[in-house]
Amino acid sequence: MDLENAACVKAILSRDGRFAGKFFVGVVTTRVYCRPGCPAPLPKVRNMRFYAYAAAAEDAGFRPCRRCRPETAPGSPVWNGTSATVSRALKRIFDGDGHESVEVLAERLGLGSRQLRRLFAEHVGASPASLQRTHRVHFARRLLDETSLPAADVAFASGFESVRRFNDAIRATFDRTPTALRKTSRGVARPAVKRADEKALALRLPLRFPFDATSLFSFLEERALPGVEAVRGHAYSRTIESLGSAGVLTVSKNANEDFLVLSLSLPPGPDLLDIVRRAGRVFDVDADPLAIAEVLGRDPLLAPLVAARPGLRVPGAWDPFELSVRAILGQQVSVRGARTLAGRLLAAFGRPLPGGSTDGLTHLFPSPAALAKADLSGIGIPKTRAAAIRTLAAAVHTGRFELTAARGLEDFETRLCALPGIGPWTAQYVALRAFGEPDAFPAGDLGLRRALEAARVPANAAALRERSLSWSPFRAYATLHLWSSLAANAGKKD
Repeated sequence: MDLENAACVKAILSRDGRFAGKFFVGVVTTRVYCRPGCPAPLPKVRNMRFYAYAAAAEDAGFRPCRRCRPETAPGSPVWNGTSATVSRALKRIFDGDGHESVEVLAERLGLGSRQLRRLFAEHVGASPASLQRTHRVHFARRLLDETSLPAADVAFASGFESVRRFNDAIRATFDRTPTALRKTSRGVARPAVKRADEKALALRLPLRFPFDATSLFSFLEERALPGVEAVRGHAYSRTIESLGSAGVLTVSKNANEDFLVLSLSLPPGPDLLDIVRRAGRVFDVDADPLAIAEVLGRDPLLAPLVAARPGLRVPGAWDPFELSVRAILGQQVSVRGARTLAGRLLAAFGRPLPGGSTDGLTHLFPSPAALAKADLSGIGIPKTRAAAIRTLAAAVHTGRFELTAARGLEDFETRLCALPGIGPWTAQYVALRAFGEPDAFPAGDLGLRRALEAARVPANAAALRERSLSWSPFRAYATLHLWSSLAANAGKKD
């Protein structure tokens, strides 16, 4: 991947922490790589080597710095200078459990494994396998640093198949055993993590500033499904299922901290990496607000909106199937109306949380199997939408339809819209929230039209699509800015 050396050098020499995670610098004299903002003595420019991803720096023979901890930086934006195919592959790697083979990954993306390796070498500077390994190792380091889990539990929770492989990977990356690494971490003063529940596992979710927490939590609160979700101030809780066990996950934001705190009431298992990834997607933690503002701020319509809400995020969704069902329920109705229908569906077909209510959270959202043959006629859902939900549920349950945008927005929209009762708005909305697609754009959305009409801008679909071309690849963020500009929330979808 090509990096502008002059800009990178400037960021390193000025210790500009805003670029943490966007690139890494390897120092040839020490064989250590750092992130911008590292407090260590500045290296000479001639000794600097720049990498877009930590895996590329490690493949080149550099080890993570023990002072700036580059592995704890927010994730590199997957759109950062890569091709569309590589961006989708990176998203798949970072969204997965780290065990998908290159051949399977390539097949899901619709290309050959040799071509995928070539694209990674050109755009990333590291192989898909290196990215997967680095992803697991760095997550394991976080668990060693932030939790008191035994090393064996850390190994399996971070995706390693054996303790021996875990030990070897930690030693190869950090030149320390897991025990020695944990002792070193304990000696570094860091803010204490405040848990929602003192018995829960707690982890940091690093993010970039600015971060508009108020808008994000308000969006989630307005759409929270009683019994499944709850928002109290800057704390979001929901019921989740993990390897057959049910529990509660909470994500909270404390003032003046550059991270969110994830608390989990379930014992950590091999899907912990997936749980953390999904929670991060809900809060769009890997967004690059500076890059987004630079693009959207060029439009006179969006510039004041971006200035008014710096760090606005795209609220994600915990589960693509749940979000798809709720999007169908939200077709042509208000947020309140959609939430009412979702509440009825939950009461009729949701699964009670084992052990009873936890702070008002009582149910798990119905599974595809439960809704595939559900009689929805008695809960006020229109027939066409009820049929669409059953068809989608059956297709997902049987494996005939995979809820993924791995092959891009166009492919996902085409496949989803092939199911009866689902149109472009639903497909783009699901892509925007369930998959964190930064360029997803529900052009026919009523809320968008109202926002444009309020600004006295042509609001027909053709004019909107034409204008939105200049917002790419961040049209999802433009959508959130336009929705947020409305004086009232009527007309927004759930």
